[in-house]
Amino acid sequence: MRLVAVAVIGAVALAACGGRDELTEAEALTLRAERRDEILQGTVERFGGNDFAPGVVGGTWTASINNDPRTFNTLTARDGDSATVINGLFDYLADYDPYRRQWKPNLASFEIDADEARDDMRVVFTLRDDIYWTTPGQSRQDGVKVTSDDVIYWYNEINGDPELQQPGYAQQFIELPDGTRERIQIERIDERRFAFVYPRVVAEPILSSNMVFGPRHIYQPAKEEGGVEGVLNLFSVDTDVRTIPSLGQYHIVEYNPGVRVVLNRNPHYWKTDSEGTSLPYIERLIYRVVPDRNTEYLMFRDGTKDSYSPRPEDLEELISARERDYTVYNGGESLGSSFITFNQNPQNMNPVVYSWFIQTEFRQAMSSLLNRERIAAQVYRGLAKPAEHFFATVNPMFDPDIRLEYTFNPERAVELLESIGITQAADGLMYDADGNHIEFTMNVGVENEIWVDILNIFADELGEVGITARIRPIDFQNLVERLTSTYDWEVIGVALGTNYWPSSGSNVWQSSGNFHLWHPLQESPATEWEARIDYLYNEGRFTIDPERRKEIYDEYQRILLSELPVMYIVHPLAFLAVRDRWDNVYYDTLGGFQSEYVFLKQ
Repeated sequence: MRLVAVAVIGAVALAACGGRDELTEAEALTLRAERRDEILQGTVERFGGNDFAPGVVGGTWTASINNDPRTFNTLTARDGDSATVINGLFDYLADYDPYRRQWKPNLASFEIDADEARDDMRVVFTLRDDIYWTTPGQSRQDGVKVTSDDVIYWYNEINGDPELQQPGYAQQFIELPDGTRERIQIERIDERRFAFVYPRVVAEPILSSNMVFGPRHIYQPAKEEGGVEGVLNLFSVDTDVRTIPSLGQYHIVEYNPGVRVVLNRNPHYWKTDSEGTSLPYIERLIYRVVPDRNTEYLMFRDGTKDSYSPRPEDLEELISARERDYTVYNGGESLGSSFITFNQNPQNMNPVVYSWFIQTEFRQAMSSLLNRERIAAQVYRGLAKPAEHFFATVNPMFDPDIRLEYTFNPERAVELLESIGITQAADGLMYDADGNHIEFTMNVGVENEIWVDILNIFADELGEVGITARIRPIDFQNLVERLTSTYDWEVIGVALGTNYWPSSGSNVWQSSGNFHLWHPLQESPATEWEARIDYLYNEGRFTIDPERRKEIYDEYQRILLSELPVMYIVHPLAFLAVRDRWDNVYYDTLGGFQSEYVFLKQ
């Protein structure tokens, strides 16, 4: 009853004005559903997958980031704001069409040569002949042509250097049938062609080979002179941004700390529309530094921002405005989910807290106290649903019948805790067998108000059974450092994207991965279940037979949903508000928002 009473407080107030003191639970649920439907009726669904209309070049798009970029170096850009700024400087070898479920050439075309009898495979890429590293204002002729040497250097010396701890490192290795590990090699064929040589056949070779890379002509001399630190120190925020090269859609042309970052369209970008016009159409991108989400919202409302991803509490006001020059697009249910994870790394952990967190029953109890329904109702105002599966619905190995068993059930949580000696005392608090009160700290990025609301609900439910959870929002960069280097944390709320492919996240799900958040970089698996996940992950990568592959990934999902190293929360509906002066706007959670095709209406 508490959920309903809090979630529909506005409805109760309205009822009181009409002479009634309260709503019944059924009436409250009905009213909430009606309001949800009214909000959705005020939005527009315009999903991607169709051909884009030819556009024209021009216009300035104003967006925002919440913090100054920490770096302009792709190797160290682990925060979202830095990544947002520099992503437009790079591109992938191959592209994936999520609507047609097929790979297509991007920077390079590809051919797969697999010999199942010999159990080996080669993937040969051929780079386009019109890709150049250029800086702002530089002609193509004065730029540096991209060759196979750029890719090979990046694969071997950047992604392949364990000291740099890059996400691509773990996926360079394959476990062989005898249990040994062998590296996927890369061979130079000529200036434009190179091949990834696999020691055994893999099920998704383009996914395994696909990568972005940086300019060898800058990174190689920096590493030769200064080693690992030499490349990590490149392109700091003190760099003259007009010296930063790009092969992507944009060049960075201005950085004014605390104010804005400006990017101009790269006239040498290779991709064109159906009429031969170079993409992107938008001439200029301005990212204003706006730390406060409320200020971002006001900027959109007053017309100084071209798009805005509305929070649940913004939607009603946005769609009810009488005179508006924008459209709110409903992109559908998010494919991924944020999650809560408990630290199982003994380094820098209180040994008492560590002893709780490493027990499966403890994590199962925590999941049974995570009230996903309440979070969906209160934080997302009914515009979300509980996350009860491991794989995204679009994942080829998704099975609707493989779902989370440990959903909200406080009674079961108490039983699970009692099974490992944690019980409730006369004072109402939970203690372990040694008399230690069950208490811990939960960290989240200070910029994310929704996360704070989620953790407040979780802490409230924990408190109902006698567990104390302290919420401490911290700077996002501090959060990243704790996760990736100091390991000084207990519980963290975070998101890492979507389990779109069964073999994605090699650096997360394998115990040796640098983003195996709860206990990274293990020399050997710390637990039997992690060893089994390592085995299944690798077997799935190499299994071609669809029935056997499904068996592998079914077990893989079930283990992760039982051991619960991460606890997924909800799948919210995704919304995007865009000014009506822009055309070619399509948006959904499958393909996202393809801004390179957006142009000013004429």
